[in-house]
Amino acid sequence: MAELNLAIVYYSSTGTNHQMAQWAEEAGKSVGANVRLRRVPETAPMEAIEQNPAWKEHYEKTQDVEEATTEDLDWADAIIFSAPTRFGVEASQFRAFIDTTGGLWGQGKLVNKVVSAMSSAQNPHGGQEATVLSIYKTMAHWGAIIVPPGYTDPVQFASGGNPYGVSATAGEDGIVEDIEEAVKHQAKRTVETAKWIKDGQGK
Repeated sequence: MAELNLAIVYYSSTGTNHQMAQWAEEAGKSVGANVRLRRVPETAPMEAIEQNPAWKEHYEKTQDVEEATTEDLDWADAIIFSAPTRFGVEASQFRAFIDTTGGLWGQGKLVNKVVSAMSSAQNPHGGQEATVLSIYKTMAHWGAIIVPPGYTDPVQFASGGNPYGVSATAGEDGIVEDIEEAVKHQAKRTVETAKWIKDGQGK
């Protein structure tokens, strides 16, 4: 079986998507993938970050997490994205990173990457599904192979039942739903699918 590289690329302002990414990282490693956990560079001005104590705390706490680059995407066989929703689409910081991938796209280096996505919002119907689907629209332009969790495991129902990608409701005390196992299932499914594809290419 071919070795499998998994990049987990996330943006998180106060920690929700960072936690989801960490669960995905744990699951990816548990099924034998080489995993890179990468945070999208913060583009907001420090004045804005400092006005929100939770944002500032998380920003400072995660400075040791390596920033995502397009090289991480080139290296990866599979990619899991996690980003909060802003008015039904990805946070601008995440979008800014995606907008740097034109060079790879132009060289055809994003074709057949196996991708999956997750999201969060402040309330249960705050745009998570729309955000995941927005990410997938870009992945279609890449020629990537989109792997949603669907209803492939009962944990999807326990976590809210979003078939496109795990979605979290982020309250003042953290993630409201019990989504850890759903995140791990989505990550394992992404890796498993990528292994099938990579093994098939080698035959």
